[in-house]
Amino acid sequence: MKQYLDLLQHLKDNGTEKTDRTGVGTKSCFGYQLRTNLSKGFPLLTTKKVFLKGITYELLWFLSGSTNIKYLVENGVNIWNEWPFQTYLKTNDLEKEIPTYSEKWNKEFKIFIEKIKTDQEFSEKWGNLGPVYGKQWIRWESEAGPINQINDAINLIKNSPDSRRIIVSGWNVGDIQDILKGKFIAPPPCHTLFQFYVINNKLSCQLYQRSADVFLGVPFNIASYALLTMMIAQVCDLELGDFVHTFGDVHIYKNHYKQVDEQLSRTPSELPQMILNPKIKNIYDFKYEDFELKNYDPQAPIKAPIAV
Repeated sequence: MKQYLDLLQHLKDNGTEKTDRTGVGTKSCFGYQLRTNLSKGFPLLTTKKVFLKGITYELLWFLSGSTNIKYLVENGVNIWNEWPFQTYLKTNDLEKEIPTYSEKWNKEFKIFIEKIKTDQEFSEKWGNLGPVYGKQWIRWESEAGPINQINDAINLIKNSPDSRRIIVSGWNVGDIQDILKGKFIAPPPCHTLFQFYVINNKLSCQLYQRSADVFLGVPFNIASYALLTMMIAQVCDLELGDFVHTFGDVHIYKNHYKQVDEQLSRTPSELPQMILNPKIKNIYDFKYEDFELKNYDPQAPIKAPIAV
């Protein structure tokens, strides 16, 4: 994953300081692209350990069409937890009483997540993130009824592989208006649109990501879309091509600078291999146990705060 380290260095050397929605501030560039040949190994970062369990469960959650964090929490994946908790605090006028990341905040946050896990009524009321990826991929609303974009993409890959319209969009302008009006606290989709391409019996995927937190988010995004491409290639009886990752606003948060320096001081090792259960021929039949990562030898994790 030298390309990823090159991106971090590029941002350090050429990025411009810029304000952002979170108030943390970033060093940012506009426009960048990474390309990975998926037949050469699974693109999981080796210069720090990446939470593959979270990536896998999150992808399965997207494909289920769900937008409620209960499934993730039940499986020990907590990457989306802060968004609904912030909604809970805001709705109940508790934001001033419980300052973010204070001792009281941490205590109430743990109680909140435990209730999401154990209280069905509570989780239905407070665990929903709004119109995030699962809804857009699987249940895009239209006058004709819900549209399953993943099904449509697979059908095109199988029946019209030369099509230039094999596209899945997460950018639903109508739903985004509700987000901007404050109806939902989770942000509009960052990984905005992806397109599949078939040539020489190989499946490639290109993602356009409008906003990219390079230290925390991008390693997840690379692995997630690589895994999705592998899954769709298998159910469509295709070999693996490339994953192309195209960025809009690509940035490092100011509170990640030390972590970035630590990352850049490390040397990447060989990529691991991802093995999928070959018996699975339907995209919705994959379970967590159907994925096996081999020869992954990462360096130690590097912790950093998420900007919410």
